[in-house]
Amino acid sequence: MEKRHEILFNQLQTYREELLHDVSDINNEEAEVIPTNFNNNIQWHLGHVYMDQYMWIKVLTKDDLYPDSFHKWFGFGTNPSNFDEQTPSFEELKQLLSEQPDKIKELYSKRLDEEFPPTEMGMFTIEQVLIRTIFHEGMHTQAINDLKKCIRNAKS
Repeated sequence: MEKRHEILFNQLQTYREELLHDVSDINNEEAEVIPTNFNNNIQWHLGHVYMDQYMWIKVLTKDDLYPDSFHKWFGFGTNPSNFDEQTPSFEELKQLLSEQPDKIKELYSKRLDEEFPPTEMGMFTIEQVLIRTIFHEGMHTQAINDLKKCIRNAKS
């Protein structure tokens, strides 16, 4: 594996560990709270990060990586009012997220430079998609930390 790909997978794993660390002290009740002036809760953000990473890979490869129902729960423009009894729980989402970097590495480590028809954002390799999704995950990690702060401040 090329050095830049090793670094990319290391970053994917490291940033995912940071996200999971940041929610490790959150309980199920806190994960469901939507503070005033917010549209989503922590559970939604976790599901969205999980779905988004696979969604962009799927846009390129057409591989079926997650259930279509994730779009109605965690897609762009959705919120927890779209949840139903089938929506993965906070704990289930943490488990899925913890497994995802290794699954991506296993499935795509030899295909990172393979070229596909470009997405609407101009990305045409899995490497490019992963760079974008790592950035996206960082934005949602910050949103989760903002939610966490609001939830904890409301309790004090």
